[in-house]
Amino acid sequence: MNREIDNDIIEPSIDPETKKIGVRSVKGVNFGGTNTAIKIRDFDVFYTDEPSSLGGTNTAPSPLETTLAALIGCDGVIINGVAKAINFEYAGVELECESQIDIRGPKGVPGIRPYFESAKMKITVYTDESEDRFETLEKNVEYRCPVMNLFRAAGVVLEVDWQKEPASHFKQASK
Repeated sequence: MNREIDNDIIEPSIDPETKKIGVRSVKGVNFGGTNTAIKIRDFDVFYTDEPSSLGGTNTAPSPLETTLAALIGCDGVIINGVAKAINFEYAGVELECESQIDIRGPKGVPGIRPYFESAKMKITVYTDESEDRFETLEKNVEYRCPVMNLFRAAGVVLEVDWQKEPASHFKQASK
Protein backbone atom coordinates (compact mmCIF):
# COMPACT_ATOMS: atom_id res chain seq x y z
CA MET A 1 0.00 0.00 0.00
CA ASN A 2 2.60 2.59 1.06
CA ARG A 3 4.93 1.35 -1.68
CA GLU A 4 2.81 3.43 -4.08
CA ILE A 5 4.08 6.53 -2.27
CA ASP A 6 7.78 5.69 -1.97
CA ASN A 7 9.64 2.38 -2.03
CA ASP A 8 11.41 3.34 1.22
CA ILE A 9 8.17 3.77 3.17
CA ILE A 10 7.60 0.63 5.24
CA GLU A 11 4.24 -1.07 5.58
CA PRO A 12 1.94 0.07 8.42
CA SER A 13 2.36 -1.66 11.77
CA ILE A 14 -1.43 -1.85 12.15
CA ASP A 15 -4.31 -3.10 10.00
CA PRO A 16 -4.89 -0.16 7.63
CA GLU A 17 -8.53 -1.15 7.06
CA THR A 18 -9.56 -1.06 10.74
CA LYS A 19 -10.11 2.42 12.10
CA LYS A 20 -8.63 2.82 15.58
CA ILE A 21 -9.25 6.13 17.33
CA GLY A 22 -6.81 7.32 19.99
CA VAL A 23 -8.28 9.81 22.44
CA ARG A 24 -6.00 12.21 24.30
CA SER A 25 -7.27 14.31 27.19
CA VAL A 26 -5.63 17.24 28.96
CA LYS A 27 -7.02 19.47 31.72
CA GLY A 28 -5.79 22.85 32.85
CA VAL A 29 -6.51 25.64 35.30
CA ASN A 30 -5.53 29.27 34.87
CA PHE A 31 -6.24 31.76 37.65
CA GLY A 32 -6.14 34.91 35.55
CA GLY A 33 -2.42 35.25 34.85
CA THR A 34 -0.05 33.74 32.33
CA ASN A 35 0.65 30.64 34.43
CA THR A 36 -1.48 27.56 33.70
CA ALA A 37 -1.45 24.30 35.68
CA ILE A 38 -1.85 21.30 33.37
CA LYS A 39 -2.77 17.72 34.23
CA ILE A 40 -2.29 14.80 31.85
CA ARG A 41 -3.36 11.29 32.84
CA ASP A 42 -1.82 10.32 36.20
CA PHE A 43 1.35 12.41 35.84
CA ASP A 44 2.33 15.25 38.13
CA VAL A 45 0.87 18.64 37.29
CA PHE A 46 3.13 20.76 35.11
CA TYR A 47 2.91 24.41 34.22
CA THR A 48 3.23 26.77 31.31
CA ASP A 49 3.97 30.48 31.55
CA GLU A 50 5.42 33.23 29.43
CA PRO A 51 8.82 34.90 29.74
CA SER A 52 8.89 38.19 31.65
CA SER A 53 9.66 39.97 28.38
CA LEU A 54 6.23 38.89 27.09
CA GLY A 55 4.30 39.80 30.24
CA GLY A 56 4.63 36.47 32.04
CA THR A 57 6.23 35.51 35.32
CA ASN A 58 8.84 33.19 33.73
CA THR A 59 8.10 30.32 36.12
CA ALA A 60 7.70 27.60 33.45
CA PRO A 61 8.19 26.94 29.74
CA SER A 62 5.90 28.84 27.40
CA PRO A 63 3.10 26.98 25.64
CA LEU A 64 4.99 27.35 22.36
CA GLU A 65 8.13 25.90 23.95
CA THR A 66 6.08 22.90 25.04
CA THR A 67 5.00 22.37 21.42
CA LEU A 68 8.69 22.17 20.49
CA ALA A 69 9.19 19.70 23.33
CA ALA A 70 6.27 17.67 21.94
CA LEU A 71 7.89 17.74 18.50
CA ILE A 72 11.23 16.34 19.63
CA GLY A 73 9.56 13.93 22.04
CA CYS A 74 7.32 12.61 19.28
CA ASP A 75 10.28 12.20 16.94
CA GLY A 76 12.03 10.18 19.66
CA VAL A 77 9.04 7.85 19.97
CA ILE A 78 8.63 7.44 16.21
CA ILE A 79 12.37 6.85 15.70
CA ASN A 80 12.11 4.01 18.22
CA GLY A 81 9.05 2.51 16.53
CA VAL A 82 10.47 2.69 13.01
CA ALA A 83 13.83 1.33 14.20
CA LYS A 84 12.08 -1.69 15.73
CA ALA A 85 10.02 -2.25 12.57
CA ILE A 86 13.10 -2.35 10.32
CA ASN A 87 15.52 -3.89 12.86
CA PHE A 88 17.62 -0.73 12.86
CA GLU A 89 20.14 -0.66 15.70
CA TYR A 90 21.12 2.60 17.36
CA ALA A 91 22.72 3.62 20.65
CA GLY A 92 20.77 6.84 21.15
CA VAL A 93 19.46 10.02 19.58
CA GLU A 94 20.01 13.69 20.37
CA LEU A 95 17.31 16.10 19.24
CA GLU A 96 17.38 19.91 19.12
CA CYS A 97 14.81 22.39 17.86
CA GLU A 98 14.46 26.14 17.65
CA SER A 99 11.69 28.15 16.07
CA GLN A 100 10.85 31.60 14.85
CA ILE A 101 7.60 33.44 15.49
CA ASP A 102 6.59 37.01 14.71
CA ILE A 103 5.36 38.12 18.15
CA ARG A 104 2.94 40.56 16.51
CA GLY A 105 0.72 37.60 15.53
CA PRO A 106 -0.24 36.50 19.05
CA LYS A 107 -0.67 40.20 19.93
CA GLY A 108 -3.47 40.48 17.35
CA VAL A 109 -1.85 42.22 14.38
CA PRO A 110 -3.98 41.39 11.31
CA GLY A 111 -2.26 39.34 8.64
CA ILE A 112 0.45 38.01 10.97
CA ARG A 113 0.01 34.39 11.93
CA PRO A 114 -0.04 33.74 15.69
CA TYR A 115 2.18 30.66 15.53
CA PHE A 116 5.60 29.61 14.26
CA GLU A 117 6.82 30.77 10.89
CA SER A 118 9.67 28.28 10.83
CA ALA A 119 11.47 25.69 12.90
CA LYS A 120 14.91 24.14 12.58
CA MET A 121 15.60 20.69 13.94
CA LYS A 122 18.80 18.74 14.32
CA ILE A 123 18.41 15.01 14.85
CA THR A 124 21.63 13.11 15.54
CA VAL A 125 21.29 9.34 15.47
CA TYR A 126 24.17 7.32 16.92
CA THR A 127 24.32 4.20 14.80
CA ASP A 128 26.63 1.98 12.81
CA GLU A 129 23.91 1.20 10.24
CA SER A 130 24.54 1.89 6.54
CA GLU A 131 23.71 5.22 4.92
CA ASP A 132 20.86 3.58 2.94
CA ARG A 133 19.26 2.20 6.12
CA PHE A 134 19.71 5.56 7.82
CA GLU A 135 17.85 7.26 4.94
CA THR A 136 15.05 4.69 5.26
CA LEU A 137 14.73 5.50 8.97
CA GLU A 138 14.68 9.24 8.23
CA LYS A 139 12.00 9.01 5.52
CA ASN A 140 9.75 6.81 7.64
CA VAL A 141 10.06 8.99 10.74
CA GLU A 142 9.16 12.10 8.77
CA TYR A 143 6.24 10.26 7.15
CA ARG A 144 4.86 8.91 10.46
CA CYS A 145 5.53 11.59 13.10
CA PRO A 146 2.17 13.16 14.07
CA VAL A 147 3.60 16.35 15.56
CA MET A 148 6.03 16.92 12.69
CA ASN A 149 3.13 16.54 10.28
CA LEU A 150 0.97 18.94 12.33
CA PHE A 151 3.70 21.57 11.98
CA ARG A 152 3.94 20.99 8.23
CA ALA A 153 0.15 21.00 7.77
CA ALA A 154 0.07 24.39 9.51
CA GLY A 155 2.50 25.75 6.94
CA VAL A 156 5.44 25.98 9.33
CA VAL A 157 8.66 25.81 7.33
CA LEU A 158 10.36 22.85 8.99
CA GLU A 159 14.03 22.34 8.23
CA VAL A 160 15.32 19.02 9.55
CA ASP A 161 19.04 18.29 9.61
CA TRP A 162 19.55 14.54 10.10
CA GLN A 163 23.03 13.57 11.26
CA LYS A 164 24.53 10.10 11.63
CA GLU A 165 27.33 9.49 14.14
CA PRO A 166 29.05 6.26 15.19
CA ALA A 167 27.17 4.41 17.95
CA SER A 168 30.27 4.48 20.15
CA HIS A 169 30.13 8.30 20.29
CA PHE A 170 26.82 8.36 22.13
CA LYS A 171 26.98 9.43 25.76
CA GLN A 172 23.72 8.91 27.58
CA ALA A 173 22.33 12.02 29.19
CA SER A 174 21.55 11.70 32.87
CA LYS A 175 17.87 11.69 33.77
